[in-house]
Amino acid sequence: MSTQPIRYMVFDVESVADPQLVARLRYPGQDIAPEEAVRRYRAELMAKYDTDFIPYSFQIPVALVVAKVTADFRLVDVVALDEPHYRPHVMTQLFWRGWQAYRQPTLVSFNGRSFDLPLLELAAFRYGISIPGWFETAGRPQDQPRSRYNMQAHLDLCELLTNFGSARFYGGLNLAANLLGKPGKMGIEGSMVQDLYWAGELQTIVDYCRCDVLDTYFVFLRTRVLIGELPLEEEQKLVREARSFLESRMDQVPAYRKYLEHWGTWPNPWEQGQPTQEASSPAE
Repeated sequence: MSTQPIRYMVFDVESVADPQLVARLRYPGQDIAPEEAVRRYRAELMAKYDTDFIPYSFQIPVALVVAKVTADFRLVDVVALDEPHYRPHVMTQLFWRGWQAYRQPTLVSFNGRSFDLPLLELAAFRYGISIPGWFETAGRPQDQPRSRYNMQAHLDLCELLTNFGSARFYGGLNLAANLLGKPGKMGIEGSMVQDLYWAGELQTIVDYCRCDVLDTYFVFLRTRVLIGELPLEEEQKLVREARSFLESRMDQVPAYRKYLEHWGTWPNPWEQGQPTQEASSPAE
């Protein structure tokens, strides 16, 4: 195992609507139960936008998982914050305090620029958590951690793959993971989290969040190959090490067992009798 310090925090958040907030702001003065207010708001969104996903500004985190990764891209640990209580204010504090304690490693997400990070920033605002290191404004705007183009502070893999939104990435993390032979979605999607939460299936949500983080980690590795920071052979070695990590912990974390059951094979064309990358280069 690598002895290098934590250099990356690969993370994912699952959230649900705050019923009291929805009832108070969307239907002021109406005698409506908070959960019914959420149902009504979802129905209105579906009728208007063909999606019932409530905006993040009305939501609170209910699951927050972080994978700790070293500078040599090795997976050290995967942690569900504030397990088994999953208190929104505690998870939020642990996330930002951990980022500070590890000396501000690069946050890695998939589409986290538009959802996960705004949600966690707003949660810090809501719960009175100070994160001055994240809101550092002394430097040039492009160098500040919250700058969209500062990939040393936050690497949104979706933005990398779409050149900061120049193209649409249809299929999302599920597609990116499947391209690499990883499970992707296994019967649960983000749109189901609200109903799962109401059904008391919080552990199912946390397990879903864990698996999304694992998918994000493997997509992260391949992007390191893409930009030239990691040779393909070394990436494949890291994938095998990560699989061993999951196998060694699947008795303690059932989500790992399910993830491994859906683990596929990446069809490596360089091991199937095709020309090597060097040999396939145009002749000078």
